[in-house]
Order: sequence, then structure tokens, then C-alpha cells
Amino acid sequence: MELKDCVMQRYATKKFDGKKIPEKKVDELLDLVRFAPSALNLQPWKIRIVTDQKTKEELRKVSNDQEQVTTCSHLLVFCADSDYDTLIQRLGALMKKNHVPDEVIGKVTGMAAMFAGSMAKDQRAAWSQAQTYLALGNALNGAKALGFDSCPMGGFDPAGYTRILKIPGHLVPVMLCPIGYAADTQGPKIRYERDEIVF
Repeated sequence: MELKDCVMQRYATKKFDGKKIPEKKVDELLDLVRFAPSALNLQPWKIRIVTDQKTKEELRKVSNDQEQVTTCSHLLVFCADSDYDTLIQRLGALMKKNHVPDEVIGKVTGMAAMFAGSMAKDQRAAWSQAQTYLALGNALNGAKALGFDSCPMGGFDPAGYTRILKIPGHLVPVMLCPIGYAADTQGPKIRYERDEIVF
């Protein structure tokens, strides 16, 4: 499927039919997410995947009772990671594993350390959250490209998700992406004209 087709056919699915997506397809989607862009290649996100129905029912209670959470095949919980010391160390190790010259590794990790050091705790959290949205974009269009549907969701209680899923403290749930096969139909896409978004 062409990217244009993915963008035009993708929509925020409100109800899924409950049918399971083959794990091979989910793995393909995760690979598309893996290759999302991120500043300095820090990739400051983690994804918790929820398939257990009982857990999804518990999560629905802290998701404004939105039925996508319980009717989807897999619920992807996108979490922003603001533990920059670990992120930078991990990036350096990844570059070394891929035979990047030490000089380049030093420059990149040094730049990342300076950048992180210039930010307050809340700024780090906000920056990681913005980067995580890039990964979410790949998930949304990737799902449609692979033949299934999705819905970006921000209407949930992050603290509730952290408690129920026992998410570590340095990770903050920022967006949900339920995936599955749609049981509703796409309405018309209502968007502003080009001249209203370009100034």
C-alpha cells in the first residue's frame, strides 16, 4: 500500500471486532515503530503490549470507559523515557556494537549529554513525550499498511496505567494505540485546507 493510501484510509477506529492479529504482523508493526526517527537517535520510548482481556477490562476503567481498550486485539501503551543517563549509555553501546568509530560515538554521546544537562526534569519529560509521538505516528500508518486498524488515544489516566501495569517510575505512559480489525466504518476526513495550515 502506498503511503498516501495509508494516510487517507487510516482513521481513529472507535470499535474493533475482537479478532486477534497474527503475532507475525504485530512483530512487523513493532519493527516499523523501531525505525521511527528520534533526535540524536536516543529513541526515548518503550512500549507495553497488553493482550490479556482481564487486564484490558481493568485498564478500561482508567480510560474514560472507551471500548477500544477492550475490543482491540493488542493494546500498545507508549511510554516516554526520561532517564537520560541510561539512554545515552545505551546509545553509546548500540553504536559501538554497530562498529561506529569511537570518535563519532564520543561526539554524539557528548552532544546528547550536553543537551540533556541543559534541561530541567520537566523539560526532559516533555522532550521525551514529543519524541514518543514520532514513534506513535509510525504505528498508526504502519498498522494500516499491514492491513489492520488503530486509534491514537490520550484520554486515559497515566497513573492508573502505571499502577495496573506496574510500569517503572522513569517511564510515563503518554499515548495508547489499540490495534485490531475495525468493527465500525470510516467517516469523511474533515481537515483544514492547505492555505489554512501554512502561513
